[in-house]
Amino acid sequence: MMASHAPRPDAYSLQRDRLAAYFDGTARKAWIDLTSDAKVSGIRATVRAGRDRMRAQIENWLPEDLRRVRVLDAGCGTGAMSIDLACRGAEVTGVDIAGGLVEIAARRAQSFIGHGRIDWRVGDMLDPALGRFEHVVAMDSLIHYPAQDIVRTLSRLAARCDRSIIFTFAPSTPLLGAMHKAGKLFPRSDRSPAIVPVRESELRELLCTLSEWRVARGGRIASGFYTSHALELVRR
Repeated sequence: MMASHAPRPDAYSLQRDRLAAYFDGTARKAWIDLTSDAKVSGIRATVRAGRDRMRAQIENWLPEDLRRVRVLDAGCGTGAMSIDLACRGAEVTGVDIAGGLVEIAARRAQSFIGHGRIDWRVGDMLDPALGRFEHVVAMDSLIHYPAQDIVRTLSRLAARCDRSIIFTFAPSTPLLGAMHKAGKLFPRSDRSPAIVPVRESELRELLCTLSEWRVARGGRIASGFYTSHALELVRR
């Protein structure tokens, strides 16, 4: 029998598939509750508050008037960011590898009022078939990757983006490092795939390899068990 020479999946693809299984599996109900007004535990309440503050920060970095502007919400989850931006007139493509979350997002978007529109997609945010965009947002979509993989991913997104990319990473802090080692960001029954703490200085140095882009704004949100740092890349 001839041996198979199929290429081995890269680190990004392997982690992508783990995330899809997690968000479409045991964590689906937990994330529906986390991204709604449902009652949650004290730990998850801090995560919800932190995510709300991070989403507001990212949205404030984008132009207020987004009419006829194409935006990619890379890793849209249950769709809060996509809906907010569509309400400001954006033509949003909301993509996520977890079909169950995209289904929830589409359901929640049925009542949104705005001049924009949302094209919901299930799949890989790096798929070139999604087209070109003026802005890309990736909130907490890259927190499961080390610095080098984050920059490789951003490089592929940058090839299809004309104005700005806003993304978040998990900053290397003593608290986050301890939680990473313990693997206890969530209860054992629905624990997320490991979040990878990244040193900001290392990440900024690697981002210098994106020759047509520069780091503009940055901002960290810390809320109990939620710590995330946003960076804005803009074309030179």
